[in-house]
Amino acid sequence: MPEDFAWRDDAPAFHSPNTARTPSQSISDHPDFHSLRRNQRRFGTKATVLSVGGFLLYVLLSSFAPAVMNQPLFGHLTLGLALGLGQFAVMAFTAWRYTRHMSTRVDPLARGLRAQLSQQEERRNRTADRTTDRHPRGYRTW
Repeated sequence: MPEDFAWRDDAPAFHSPNTARTPSQSISDHPDFHSLRRNQRRFGTKATVLSVGGFLLYVLLSSFAPAVMNQPLFGHLTLGLALGLGQFAVMAFTAWRYTRHMSTRVDPLARGLRAQLSQQEERRNRTADRTTDRHPRGYRTW
């Protein structure tokens, strides 16, 4: 008989890997995970509206109000050139706020959730190790 022979009755000789919940499934059910996702979505929406909205405003003004964009501010600097350079400032501000938001609000929640779930997984593994009776080659006890 081959070494990996399994009994033909309904009781498996080993635990099926599909019966245990994976960490990703338990993470998505956790209320802290929903809070984390909500924080990310809210900030992402605001940052996208600011960045894309500023760029869209610049493009629309350039296309439909060239007289306004050609207004000189001082020297050879026009309003259109100042607004175009301002796009760099808007993107730098958005990147800075994103970094700050992630490090102050999202990362602490993610670290806490990760620690909590790893503790649960360790407890689950310890109890599973105690309850499972390990036998060589997957044979059952009598």
